[in-house]
Amino acid sequence: MRKEGNRAVPGQRNAARGPGPDRTAATTTARPRPPYPTPSAEARIRYWFDTTLTRGIPALCGWLALGCLALVVPVSALLVWTDQRAPASLGARIAAVWRSTGQTMRLGGEVGPPLRVVLSVLLALIALLYVSTLVSLITTGLTDRLMALDRGRAAILERGHTVVLGWSEQIPTVVSELVAARTGRRRRVIAVLADKDKSAMEEGLPDTARATGRTRVLCRTGRPADPAALARVSPATADCVLVLPRDDPRDDAETVKTLLSLSAALGEDRRVRVVAAVRDGRHLAAARLAGGPRTTVLDVDDLSARLVVDCARQPGLSLVHQELLDFAGHEFHTLRDPRLPGLTFEEAAGACPESIAVGIAHDDGTVTLNPPPSARFRDDDRLLVIARDEHSTRLSDLPVPHDPKALTHAPPPAPAPAERVLLLGWNRRAPRIVDQLSRRTPPGSTLDVVAGPRAATTAAVRTAAEALAPRMPVRHHPGDPALRSTTDALDPTGYNVVIVLGPDPRPGRGDPDDRTLLTLLHLRAAEEESGRRVPVVTEMADDRNRLIAPRAPGSDFVVSGRLVGLLMTQISQNPHLAAVFEELLAPAGNTLHLRPAAHYVTTGRTTSFAAVAASAARRGECAIGYRSATAADHGMRLNPPKAHVRYWHARDQVVLIAPGD
Repeated sequence: MRKEGNRAVPGQRNAARGPGPDRTAATTTARPRPPYPTPSAEARIRYWFDTTLTRGIPALCGWLALGCLALVVPVSALLVWTDQRAPASLGARIAAVWRSTGQTMRLGGEVGPPLRVVLSVLLALIALLYVSTLVSLITTGLTDRLMALDRGRAAILERGHTVVLGWSEQIPTVVSELVAARTGRRRRVIAVLADKDKSAMEEGLPDTARATGRTRVLCRTGRPADPAALARVSPATADCVLVLPRDDPRDDAETVKTLLSLSAALGEDRRVRVVAAVRDGRHLAAARLAGGPRTTVLDVDDLSARLVVDCARQPGLSLVHQELLDFAGHEFHTLRDPRLPGLTFEEAAGACPESIAVGIAHDDGTVTLNPPPSARFRDDDRLLVIARDEHSTRLSDLPVPHDPKALTHAPPPAPAPAERVLLLGWNRRAPRIVDQLSRRTPPGSTLDVVAGPRAATTAAVRTAAEALAPRMPVRHHPGDPALRSTTDALDPTGYNVVIVLGPDPRPGRGDPDDRTLLTLLHLRAAEEESGRRVPVVTEMADDRNRLIAPRAPGSDFVVSGRLVGLLMTQISQNPHLAAVFEELLAPAGNTLHLRPAAHYVTTGRTTSFAAVAASAARRGECAIGYRSATAADHGMRLNPPKAHVRYWHARDQVVLIAPGD
């Protein structure tokens, strides 16, 4: 503190205490204040108006009344003064203006003694308060209801609808296929329940699901495992329920819990078809126990491994799988006809000129695929056919004729030579793929695995190699399949088949298909440089990446998520198809095959498809289509009419359902 006259002035922190080498004398100079602009009259009025609005509802009502009076009174006065029938005296004209103003603003408009005027205004205000309160209550109720609908909390009261529980990579495929399914219903409803915002779900649906025509897609928000949320989609009155697998295999427990909640909601005596899927096969038994006997539970990883191995053993089968599972093409249907009981399968197959008979669907849900020609239909049996839709199959009295001279005999089977298989990449499905390859490749075949040098990957490959040592030698080549130097070191064109697997998706990492696309680029470059083509089977996670992937003739793409979604949709519409695809994708039993057309008909001439079907039938097989070697595209055609006549080339193939090799 220092004193100036009689006042005590506090010392300044930055004042110089004296001369010195590190201190300078500080002088204070008063800075002039910057000139602030004077607010305009408009700004002051706007500020005053905004300030009055902050005083609450009374201020708002006052401004509303003043605004209305400022408009109504001048207009009413103009109407009175321009009316030829208006009274001549000023008082009468003012009373007329008051009546017009009161009628317009519903304030009574009574004239006479002041008490009468005040009472009429009071009654008008009471009526206005009642009407405005009623309108506000109705508006609030409607707003709350609309907000509840927008949040996806409202219940769906439908019967015979389809319920989809969960949100995963299968949702675009499942909803699009359900919309495209050709059924006899004039109106269909698809209810989707997921722990996701309703608007986000609606935006995430594909365009094919939005422009639905006769089908409505309703999204509701809630956890499918929560019984209260599950009740919003009315599963007990649904026709079928699909429980989608979670994207992470570690979340299969949530799928099991959803099945438990669904079983509690449906009760014991239920008729609702339920189709579910899990990613980890270790949870398959628990899911089936939770779902009950009427629930079909699919193992996603097992199905993916089967599809990859099928395509590796017979290049081109991915096109057949896609056609049979997609509602846009030809798929499996069951036909009930009063003429079927007592007929043999051979007679029923010959009576289908526009579809392909492939089996018998029994009333207990079982299916006999590719039965003997002498097998007879019993009561309540149905004919299993491949057709465009469920209404296109008509039994004919006369079979389609064919030229018996066109039929040939297949050469005797020769021992298959040993094969070299190259596996580029490793993921959680790789051990299953390797195991099935060892069971389905000829004796003496070898498998080379190119995978990263991570300790977990190396241990997994070593474990698989030790388990398969008696059947197939497995050699591990540590390296990155996405690098050109890694693939060139093994000369991939020298193998019989190459399988490309992407890494498992992990949080924080990019799209697993990115590395797969790099590997395919290197394989394509190696093929062009060497001039040799090798069948390549690629497993992809996103079907959109298949469209941009470098491909060569003979390449197969297995988009496991899409194919599993297609399979779930097919089974939900026809429960018999669970047994059909279980047998078709199994290593034993009746499976899909691509065999040379020369084994069935004479090539180099024109012949009807009826001749091909007859030649396959006498060998105990069902011919369901063909693959043209000269077509511009993939050349695959399923379910051609029996009377279809074409020129058969030596490199053409016949698509068959036949016993496994």
